Amino acid sequence: MLTLMREGHWRAAHDKVQLDTTELGAWLHGLLHVQEGDLEDAEYWFGRAGRNFRGRGTLREELEQFDQALHRHSDS
Repeated sequence: MLTLMREGHWRAAHDKVQLDTTELGAWLHGLLHVQEGDLEDAEYWFGRAGRNFRGRGTLREELEQFDQALHRHSDS
């Protein structure tokens, strides 16, 4: 999903992330909506992920944090 997002395949990434019910999936879903410019939906998904939408960083910063969280999760 993350690769699809970074390659600009928003719809394909969005279609896949909708199937992910984890907190990481919700966070990525929110990031996709930030990328799209749909901040209302982004805020909803950040909340589902337990993330502070109003205190978020730039999209680039959030993606770096997401990458780190994803690697920590896969190392567990």
